[in-house]
Amino acid sequence: MSFKEYPIKVGSMLFTAVDPERGHEVSYNRWYERDHYYAGCMIGPGMLSGSRWVATADLKALRFPADSDVVPSIESGSYVAIYWINDGQFDEWNAWAVDQVNWLYGNDRGFQHRVHAHTGMYLHDSRWYRDEDPVPLELALDRNYQGLVSLTVQRNEGTTQEDLEAWFSTNLPDFLKGSPIASVAAWTAVPLKDDAPAFVPRDPNSATRSMQLYFLEGDPRESWDAFEAWAERIDASGIGKVSYCAPWIPTIVGTDTYTDELWG
Repeated sequence: MSFKEYPIKVGSMLFTAVDPERGHEVSYNRWYERDHYYAGCMIGPGMLSGSRWVATADLKALRFPADSDVVPSIESGSYVAIYWINDGQFDEWNAWAVDQVNWLYGNDRGFQHRVHAHTGMYLHDSRWYRDEDPVPLELALDRNYQGLVSLTVQRNEGTTQEDLEAWFSTNLPDFLKGSPIASVAAWTAVPLKDDAPAFVPRDPNSATRSMQLYFLEGDPRESWDAFEAWAERIDASGIGKVSYCAPWIPTIVGTDTYTDELWG
């Protein structure tokens, strides 16, 4: 059966990478998973799906480059939560989310012992698949992939968004062929609203950066040599530089697994 497009489409996402303060790993994991994941995001208008991922100390050690401007330090961000928002409902969800988070914190349903590493709203630009009849991006957060790699490319001066997408459309098929990478999705950040919570860091370089999510049917540790080579190829292309590349594995919902493996 040939690949068929359906009307439900992801148009934007929330990407939020956070560290619990040391000593608060379990309480943070439970608060986020059992309250904030739903009350702060999933019950909002137009929310399609969400998933949580974790980086243990050994996964953090694989990240590069060391001088990334995407996060305060390359070790920052132990958990990342990703949410898909239905196409056409970004403004509605974003307005709801700001009001909702402010309300939650005002009603003692926040969590003070956490530090944001990178939080942003993103609009969907492009997607690429390995297979002719792939799992569509709309299902990616529900597919139970074994690994995720978040990779950002800072465009070089004079390189347009169209130039960037054209380069990846030309070169990604060879990279994906025969690999455990089922799909890749590219995104551009939206500036945070003025009334967004003050604890969410602002990002001055987001407008010329592409955030790419690689969904893996395998442990990202086993593919890391390939990602390092891929980043070198991007850097040599003339279109831009890889400013952040980080592997993640899924959390195990309903458990505290990995909370004792976050720090080296």
